[in-house]
Amino acid sequence: MSDLKDPRVLFAAERTLLAWNRTSLALIAFGFLVERTGLLLSVLAPDHLHASNTALTFWLGFAFIFLGAASAIYSSRQYAVFLKTLNPAEFPEGYGTRWGIWVNAAVAILGLGLIAVLYIGHS
Repeated sequence: MSDLKDPRVLFAAERTLLAWNRTSLALIAFGFLVERTGLLLSVLAPDHLHASNTALTFWLGFAFIFLGAASAIYSSRQYAVFLKTLNPAEFPEGYGTRWGIWVNAAVAILGLGLIAVLYIGHS
């Protein structure tokens, strides 16, 4: 348990969670871009691109999207564990501490949904 009795500790943890949220979103967006690059290349230069390159960009993009979703889940879990270490004096009255967790969970779920849509579309 923390004995600092300072709400700035909570806010620092929340900023860290939001930084991980931005990282998760960036990884998911980059993964989508990598996955779609293979599709774009196959349209622009079909005779110069092998099927293995298209599969490689698909799986590489898939991996980045999964990494983004996993980081959103893990950072939410870490934040929730940290919240349990704080005492009531460190929470401002009426302040909602779970919104960051819900946003990260939504990012993770949407990222996993994107993986499912891309996989179904690829098959």
